[in-house]
Amino acid sequence: MNIAPNSYFGTRKRLTATVASLAVIGALGVGALATGTAPVLADAVRVEAPQVPSFADVVERVSPAVVSVKVKAKIEPAADDGSDQSDDQDGMNNLPDNPQLRRFFKEFRGFGDQGGQFGMRRFNHRGHNDGQPRPVAQGSGFFISDDGYLVTNNHVVEEGSAFTVVMNDGKELDAKLIGTDPRTDLAVLKVEGDGKFTYVDFADDSKVRVGDWVVAVGNPFGLGGTVTAGIVSARGRDIGAGPYDDFLQIDASVNRGNSGGPTFNLNGQVVGINTAIFSPSGGSVGIAFDIPASTAKEVVQDLMKSGSVQRGWLGVEIQPVTSDIAESLGLKSEKGALVSSAQDDGPGKKAGIAAGDVITQVDGKDVASPKELA
Repeated sequence: MNIAPNSYFGTRKRLTATVASLAVIGALGVGALATGTAPVLADAVRVEAPQVPSFADVVERVSPAVVSVKVKAKIEPAADDGSDQSDDQDGMNNLPDNPQLRRFFKEFRGFGDQGGQFGMRRFNHRGHNDGQPRPVAQGSGFFISDDGYLVTNNHVVEEGSAFTVVMNDGKELDAKLIGTDPRTDLAVLKVEGDGKFTYVDFADDSKVRVGDWVVAVGNPFGLGGTVTAGIVSARGRDIGAGPYDDFLQIDASVNRGNSGGPTFNLNGQVVGINTAIFSPSGGSVGIAFDIPASTAKEVVQDLMKSGSVQRGWLGVEIQPVTSDIAESLGLKSEKGALVSSAQDDGPGKKAGIAAGDVITQVDGKDVASPKELA
């Protein structure tokens, strides 16, 4: 096969040029590796989404005012050997002679005793079955003045003999019980310390609306300062806890140890005090109840002044005004409280109040219901 000279030399030149180009590229690649220059990569994924409100600023400001409350009960701790000296009502004597196993079943057996299977749970820090207080109980609280007054629940401190407040930074201070009010489940403690304490104020809960954001801060299960968030789920809840039921319902997670802790609005003001939950198991299911700030503020002021709450007494039994009662009495609305009876020695009867009367105002203020009158 004959190859034309010009074609041969042209092909040879092209091959020589290609080899030279590859050599240059190879040299550049070795140089890149030698100098550590990395190849250019694509940017990481970043989404510019709308930012949801953060509670961090509120929490940062209020956390120093929230404390854990340790309570020593007025009892001698029982020997923790797993033995059960009471009657064998639940078959405990049939268990193997293993202290750890007995202790586990004893705890499990009574876990749901407070408030029934689906009842309200106000964590009273008692033993599960015997109704005896625990040697050491824990709850939450918060400062309401810079000189050391703080608020918690009555059921946290009841039957206590000594009280210790654990600050947000871990510092522990002894506290003195100033006063309690079992009817509203409130209590006031006082601690002494150098300097001034960070404290918070009560909100005007009449402006709290269902759906408002709230933040609960407390000491659940003894873990220390813990923050949960949610919304106000309802107002004016009656949970059968007493004559002054008028609770805020929130869905922020509240558990054992949160009792007495504050619930804040986004301005860092206390809208309520955690006191009870609705739960089938003892844990949070998103239904918690707070003592409203308006109730707490009035009671706390009395406790700080005198250590107790003085209440008026009418000496009458009252009931709601139904539509039928309002119609029969010629009332324009169902507002007010119907007097069903008046005690013979009561001030109400001496003032002329009798069965069948409807109380619609007290000291010039309208009365909407028996609860409001109380």
